[in-house]
Amino acid sequence: MDDLPPRLRAVCDLLMPWAREGAGRHEYDGRLPDYSAAGVTDALSRVGVGDPLDDPHDEAHLRAFEEFLRVSYGELEMHRRNPLDHLDALDLACYDREYAPAAEREAARARHLAGWPEAADVAVRTLDRVPAPVARALLGPVRGLAAGIPADAGEAGDKARTAHARLVAHLEHLAEHGDPDAALGGPALARLMGASEALDLDLDALAAEADRERDRLMARLTEACARLDPARPALDLCRELVRDHPDIDGVIDASRDWTRQALAFTREHDLVPYHDGECLVGLAPESRRWGMAMMSWAAPGEPDSPSWYHITPPDPSWPEEDIEDWLQVFSATTLPGVTVHEVAPGHFSHGRALRHAPTVVRRTLFSLAFVEGWAHYAEELCVEEGFQADDPRFEIGVWLESLVRVTRLACAIGVHTGAMTVEDGARRFAADTHLAGSAAHAEAARAVFDPTYGRYTHGKLEILRLRERARSEWGDGYSPQRFHRALFELGSPPLGLLGNALK
Repeated sequence: MDDLPPRLRAVCDLLMPWAREGAGRHEYDGRLPDYSAAGVTDALSRVGVGDPLDDPHDEAHLRAFEEFLRVSYGELEMHRRNPLDHLDALDLACYDREYAPAAEREAARARHLAGWPEAADVAVRTLDRVPAPVARALLGPVRGLAAGIPADAGEAGDKARTAHARLVAHLEHLAEHGDPDAALGGPALARLMGASEALDLDLDALAAEADRERDRLMARLTEACARLDPARPALDLCRELVRDHPDIDGVIDASRDWTRQALAFTREHDLVPYHDGECLVGLAPESRRWGMAMMSWAAPGEPDSPSWYHITPPDPSWPEEDIEDWLQVFSATTLPGVTVHEVAPGHFSHGRALRHAPTVVRRTLFSLAFVEGWAHYAEELCVEEGFQADDPRFEIGVWLESLVRVTRLACAIGVHTGAMTVEDGARRFAADTHLAGSAAHAEAARAVFDPTYGRYTHGKLEILRLRERARSEWGDGYSPQRFHRALFELGSPPLGLLGNALK
């Protein structure tokens, strides 16, 4: 029997890749969503059709996601201008984690692979509004999809590779001949950022808040750096600190060590409701090596299994300068904070709590601004709670990463409202963070294909605001444990519904 209410099922049908992997809805294994114009129109016709839910929070939570689908696929037609949905639909790496017996997962992979030719052709027909900068930015990840095709896939593998080559050729054409302007426009960005969060966003106010947060973070960074060398400008010192990093072969071992420490600290300080589960550390699947570090958690809708903290060291074939830029993320200053974010009390800990969320809506629909905002909040929480208190490099690393994320928010708003070019964004990253050169440009360029990547800071600021309310309303009854448990009772709520945690 289908345990999803019809309205929730209609949302999951359009968000199939996320429902399958993030929520663990493995009835979608071996299936690909139809992101053709007709397929999306048909799917949208079912969104919102059905009875209201009994729980008021769950009803508001579901309505936010229904509105997001109408905005993203209906108003803005993002499936026509951004390859990300098609990339996620084709990705075979979702079958790598051991959530089910190997034979069952391999059978699902084979069914999924058999759908590649049709899905790739749908992508070629549908992606007719892709700006050139978006196509250029996503060519690498799209090319990397082919690495997931099993070597022994036979004729099905050959057909999939041929179809994949057609999609790559299409994106190469768009990268050269597409619209050079990737800006969505301010009203469209506000709708895209606000719809799934049950918020009406004022981008001018949010941009001003980002500037204030940058100033706060810079002051905290300056204080922390003064503990090491009060005579040097903070960012100059940071650019030296991040050069202390493992080599390519040592990155995963260093990540494992920090994972052990983050888990132990979170458990000892009881920072989250649940401390169970297993978190393994290893190399990211090739199709996902556009990201340096990411969490693939044991999802709430599936039997328990190990979660994976996936790491992407630089490729040894890269130019030496690019290798150095990439390795700086894994420095002794920045890797601890990255690990806190991805593992504990960040994404891994959140994933454990989601398995205990009390309703199917809360176990299935996740606000990405809350997901990333929580993990970003977790970094600052660890500073407050004294993680690595005797080594200022941890705190320095947290403020450095925070400056990168708040600059993402400013850059996303600037690029998509037309107030900034990507080059302007790169200069802002170079001025306000430790990044420079190709690293600063890559961060600014991400805004064109990931326009809501300011969600890290946006989510963190909303959680911090709610925490101040909780302290005020609960008085002596406030504790971090109570606050965090109340948040996780809501699963991963839209930011506009966070106040329900205090009821």
